[in-house]
Amino acid sequence: MIICKLGDTVTTRKPHACGCNKWEVLRTGADYKIKCKQCGHVVMLPNDKFYKAVKHVEPTNADN
Repeated sequence: MIICKLGDTVTTRKPHACGCNKWEVLRTGADYKIKCKQCGHVVMLPNDKFYKAVKHVEPTNADN
């Protein structure tokens, strides 16, 4: 299972319509709210679709 926190950058399997596949996590919980790093489009996905779409998680350095 993928573990994401607020502010993490996730890479999706398929690119967004703008061509970018990097997203910032804005909200976690029952749904995930993510924002495209290139065009700023915001999408809300339920957990199951989010876990299928995400290929890689890049954690933020805020933990240090």
